[in-house]
Amino acid sequence: MDNDGSLKVPYIKGNIERCMCSECPVQADSKCAQDKLERSKKIMANMSGDDVPDPKEVPGVYCSTGKARCSDLKPDEKCICNTCDVWKEYDLKNSTPSMYFCQNGQAKE
Repeated sequence: MDNDGSLKVPYIKGNIERCMCSECPVQADSKCAQDKLERSKKIMANMSGDDVPDPKEVPGVYCSTGKARCSDLKPDEKCICNTCDVWKEYDLKNSTPSMYFCQNGQAKE
């Protein structure tokens, strides 16, 4: 959390759209994550303004929402968090955890 008590990475539409979790090898072969990706794309296409879907339906932004709810991820695959614009913008290399948010939970200072 930041000093003002807010999440280090806010769960907002812009972060969902820039999130690279859906491209990550850790969840590339996950039927659960791929199904959620398809559903969340449809949900977001029908939302207006800055509305966001329930985090349970989005296969990503784990740096904001916490551990993945899918049990078929492969955490032994290479994580790509450090290539993500959200990771860079919020300086997540200095957070705890700094990567593998899908397994380790949301980013905190």
